[in-house]
Amino acid sequence: MFPKISRLFCSLRARLSRQIVLWIFASIIVIETLILIPSYYRREEELLHQLEDISGAIFNSIVRLTETSMTSDGIFQMKVKTLTEDSVILGVRIYDSKGELVETIGEAPEIDFFHLQDNNILRVRSQDGKRYDVALSADYLGINYTLIARHDASKIQRELYAYIGRITVLVIVISVFVTLVTMEVLGFTLINPILKLRDDLIAAGEALSKNGNQVKFYSVSVQRQDELGEVMRAFNQMFERVSTEIYQRQQAEKILLAEQEKSESLLLNVLPKTIAEKLKEGRKDIAEGFSEVTILFADLVGFTELSEKINPVELVDLLNEIFSCFDELTDRYSLEKIKTIGDAYMVVGGLPEPRQDHVEAIAEMALDMQTAITYFNQKNNMQLSIRIGINTGPVIAGVIGRKKFIYDLWGDSVNTASRMESHGEPNKIQVTESTYNYLKGKYIFDARGTIMIKGKGKMNTYFLVDRDNHG
Repeated sequence: MFPKISRLFCSLRARLSRQIVLWIFASIIVIETLILIPSYYRREEELLHQLEDISGAIFNSIVRLTETSMTSDGIFQMKVKTLTEDSVILGVRIYDSKGELVETIGEAPEIDFFHLQDNNILRVRSQDGKRYDVALSADYLGINYTLIARHDASKIQRELYAYIGRITVLVIVISVFVTLVTMEVLGFTLINPILKLRDDLIAAGEALSKNGNQVKFYSVSVQRQDELGEVMRAFNQMFERVSTEIYQRQQAEKILLAEQEKSESLLLNVLPKTIAEKLKEGRKDIAEGFSEVTILFADLVGFTELSEKINPVELVDLLNEIFSCFDELTDRYSLEKIKTIGDAYMVVGGLPEPRQDHVEAIAEMALDMQTAITYFNQKNNMQLSIRIGINTGPVIAGVIGRKKFIYDLWGDSVNTASRMESHGEPNKIQVTESTYNYLKGKYIFDARGTIMIKGKGKMNTYFLVDRDNHG
């Protein structure tokens, strides 16, 4: 019982249910009203006929009086009054065959002889419904007089009001019953399934937003062979299709993201991050001048002779091990690797983002590179040495090429740094005087003196020996 009441109230809360029920209730009321109107008139006619039946005997008595010889008008009137007294007839008019009023007894009717015209019977009910006049022609009565009688119809009006009240109550009861039954049927067959389908839609939206498709829908468990069942099946098909497409799209996005990360990683292995961002923005001509950077060139001494003694795979593995160690040092000191040429390694400090300590960072890396080569020789039982050259000065940096492009440096400072390496000594770090001036007091140097540098002439150079911890 309580679940039914709960379902009924649930149906009432549904706007669609209220609209349907309201229309049904209104339609029943209209239909019953249309039925009531003719029923009302039929009932009125029945009651009036009953009234006429009651007054018919009095009419017959009056007719019989007219057939006898009237001794006097006073006696006739007295007998008519006696017949109509305490009866439904409140008054009578008597007309002769010529339409002359013979007698009016009691309450005068509203109609007269001339209202009959060619009719044998005329019935008129007063506007308030309390009086009912009946005119019977002489031809209809078979006498020489026309009689018009006024009836008391007040009881009929009360009866009609009671009849309307009974019918109205019956209409309301029927309407309420049909409405409640309709609500129950609507709630069971339409409203509740629609509300459940709404809940399924909400659950589907939440499931799709959370990338989940393991949801138990009400619409899956219902097998309906109607339009709503078709909607539920279409919903399930749609959810499965959308879930599949979202899953496929997510997988494609993951693959695309992985490929994008690979491309990004490859690009950052070739170019500095800021330069790569400019390229992705569509800039083609990327070149910038830097007033002061520090360039390092390093070359493995004896690696060419070693390449003639071991197979290519081993050679590449050894070189990869050394340069990978150098790459780690580059990342540690936040420097920028420019390129490798054979067994030579080029790195710069102070670009593409300028920094104040670029000279010190390059010096630290150079010393660590020597340590790395020492460790490599001990590990692999080899006798490689490294020659390093450093210079500080202005350069121009930019990207050249459209295929296999490279971020490179140009300027006399670059050439000088290269000469410092090529004119240096194994296991030594040769620096220019400009670099020395930045580092003196912080690091230990050996003055090499003035040497002849190809393409530069005489230059005063120094060997960076170690860190000056005391300084």
